[in-house]
Amino acid sequence: MADQIPLSMTVNGQTRRGLGEPRLTLADFLREQANCTGVHLGCEHGVCGSCTVLMDGEAVRSCLLFAVQADGADITTVEGLAPDDETLHPVQEAFRDCHGLQCGFCTPGFVVSVAAFLETNPDPSDDEIRHGIAGNLCRCTGYQGIVAATRQAAATMKGSRQS
Repeated sequence: MADQIPLSMTVNGQTRRGLGEPRLTLADFLREQANCTGVHLGCEHGVCGSCTVLMDGEAVRSCLLFAVQADGADITTVEGLAPDDETLHPVQEAFRDCHGLQCGFCTPGFVVSVAAFLETNPDPSDDEIRHGIAGNLCRCTGYQGIVAATRQAAATMKGSRQS
């Protein structure tokens, strides 16, 4: 067994410490040691987007990063997007309202990706939305609900920015 390396990062606002081999992925650290089971592992090659999280505000594939690369970073998973346990993030609300999910497996990665996308493009066209979600794969929805959800979330977030 390889030497265990001490790890420490802020996950959804809380400091999380653990130990891991140098080859431990960030996805596995988040699921197994930080108990963030919303981080889903699909392809484990960075293609499907199910494991997308925010690292220091940027959307990243947690299956492609080693946990040691995130040591000291600020990580936000789908569990940490909402402001509290009673309120959904506007993207989560929109996915619910617009039927942007079916089986739900890809949904956490989509929600995180869309939230990051809307931070950089708050008023996207449908073509920009399709380009923005192109890095995430879904086998169930046909993407129409996801595009509609992204459009609704953009409008909601734009309205809250203007208030």
